[in-house]
Amino acid sequence: MLVLGLVFIVLYLITGLLDPTMFSAAGVRSILLLAAPLGIFAAAQTLAMLTGGIDMSITMTANLAAYVAANFAGASQLEALAFAFGIGLIVGVLNGIGIGVFKVNALIMTLGVSSILLGLTIVGMKTGGILAGSKDILPIVSYLGGGSLIGPIPASALVWIPLSIALIWGLKQTGLGRAIYAIGDNPTASRLGGIRVPLVLIAVYAMSGLLATLGGLLFSGISSSIGPDQTNGYLLPAIAAVVIGGTSILGGIGGYGGTIMGVLILTLLNRLLLTLDTSEAMRQIIFGIIVLTLAWVYVRISGQRTT
Repeated sequence: MLVLGLVFIVLYLITGLLDPTMFSAAGVRSILLLAAPLGIFAAAQTLAMLTGGIDMSITMTANLAAYVAANFAGASQLEALAFAFGIGLIVGVLNGIGIGVFKVNALIMTLGVSSILLGLTIVGMKTGGILAGSKDILPIVSYLGGGSLIGPIPASALVWIPLSIALIWGLKQTGLGRAIYAIGDNPTASRLGGIRVPLVLIAVYAMSGLLATLGGLLFSGISSSIGPDQTNGYLLPAIAAVVIGGTSILGGIGGYGGTIMGVLILTLLNRLLLTLDTSEAMRQIIFGIIVLTLAWVYVRISGQRTT
């Protein structure tokens, strides 16, 4: 964690030297504002990766849920949010059943679900049907996504900070949290030890779906838009943030505290690359290199194998 803190400070100073607005209240706010959705997507990915899995459907879940929330904006805000989070919960439970009960590889399962969600979103936007209502962003979503709480602190801190505390505490102090680590470390021993592995995996991916929905809503509040691919650029950075934060891709090692540092580092890196006028394609290449390099390092250090 100390090393990650030093990396963050160095990146912040370098970025600030190239863009002095980084040292202002507006600069701090921009970092926190952009970090919040990534932090929530990375939270979903942290839970999945701690079990030795991965969730490739988080961004498409986010896109569809944000679209559903906007579609029902003509109703009450509570109803619209209930429909959106219902989508995330259903997707997560389906992922969990496929992975935990039917033993489908997590990568394959969540990629397949992601493809289905993409098709549903595109069809819904083009043909309407039951999703032919409003396309307005909910006022509460606009406030939490792009509003200000106090000074440079964005309103999204009302969501991200309590969520972070709950995840860090829950992973360390609850039975479910300990079961998640145990499954990631050795699923066979966990099952023999009495842990109901399928139920834990269903719970993990259900939480991942709910977190993905929350991240999608926050992003739609920031961008004041909805679209079938608007959060897709967060998928690889979310994985990279988890890996940078010290969570093993093989499961059982890590936590959300490190992921938060990974999120802040990647947000600063993204801001630095934007300052240097780097293209989106190049930023994705850099994130991919980070993931592959750190994954190789973790496997070499742990002596584990992925097969």
